[in-house]
Amino acid sequence: MTALLTEHGHLEVEPTLRELHVPSSTYYRWRHAEKEPCERIRRDSELAAQIQQIHTDSGGIYGSPRVHAVLRREGVHVGRKRVERLMREAGIAGISPAGPRDSPAATGRPHSPPTWCSAFSPRKHRTACGSPTSP
Repeated sequence: MTALLTEHGHLEVEPTLRELHVPSSTYYRWRHAEKEPCERIRRDSELAAQIQQIHTDSGGIYGSPRVHAVLRREGVHVGRKRVERLMREAGIAGISPAGPRDSPAATGRPHSPPTWCSAFSPRKHRTACGSPTSP
């Protein structure tokens, strides 16, 4: 909404809002939020910087559980899932001592063993019970 009115300077605010059925209070709240982000967004950016620093200091090894533990030791009150979310958004990941897990995408194998409804036979017909035998 704010981008529309910013791009098209010839449009007046109130008639545009009326035409789009948007309350003017909503528009002005959006404008205010663009200039001054809420407390949660400010706190997230501060935490993201702290998380980045802790991760860098660890040599890129620490994942979210260890980063969360370091933050708690430093007296920062933050939830584990918030740390996970901020690390995910920043593209930060720890290194597992066991190495990367075998995922279906990495191995090329299906996620679960084949069942009667996903198994296929070289025969081109249906079996006696009616289950498919070929794609």
